[in-house]
Amino acid sequence: MRVFVAINFTVKDRQRMARAVRRMRDTGLPVRWVEPDQIHLTLKFLGEVRPERIGQVKAAVARVASKTRPFTLNMRGSGAFPTTRRPRVIWLGAEATPELRCLKHDLEWELAPLGFDREVRAFHPHITLGRARPDARAGDFRGFEELVASMDFRAAITVRSIDLMKSTLSARGARYDKLMSAKLGQPAADILARASG
Repeated sequence: MRVFVAINFTVKDRQRMARAVRRMRDTGLPVRWVEPDQIHLTLKFLGEVRPERIGQVKAAVARVASKTRPFTLNMRGSGAFPTTRRPRVIWLGAEATPELRCLKHDLEWELAPLGFDREVRAFHPHITLGRARPDARAGDFRGFEELVASMDFRAAITVRSIDLMKSTLSARGARYDKLMSAKLGQPAADILARASG
């Protein structure tokens, strides 16, 4: 199964993010938008993981969560990768605070002994809002830069847990389901007991 570690959000926070992008969605851009209930911030993508290895991954995530206190995630700005002139991924930005960087670093180091390569690229935390459809052309995004510039989304969100997620791909896009939730600051044994209960 395809697995990743993420920060998920409350229904209220997801709705705020969805409202922020509504004007952009209403323009009819050739974009496959992420449904509000699927909005998340990916911390570490693990790729295909055999079911018998999921227990090891859960234990590693639990160890990281146990060493991390709840913190504030500062959301601000929006943009696109690789550029707003030819976007492939449209996103909301998150500030790479020391707490968020430490969480990412700890995940990389805990998961590396299990055979997951450490990320060497710079960490650019973001929330994917949509992906350009494969048939999209550069001309389809005229005026997109102005739309991005006018979207002034800001929020301070308290992160209290991290989640191990499963991604299922289909013709309608990806579907994300929670395999385990790890409360920050809780002993690893308690997190794993809840996950198996």
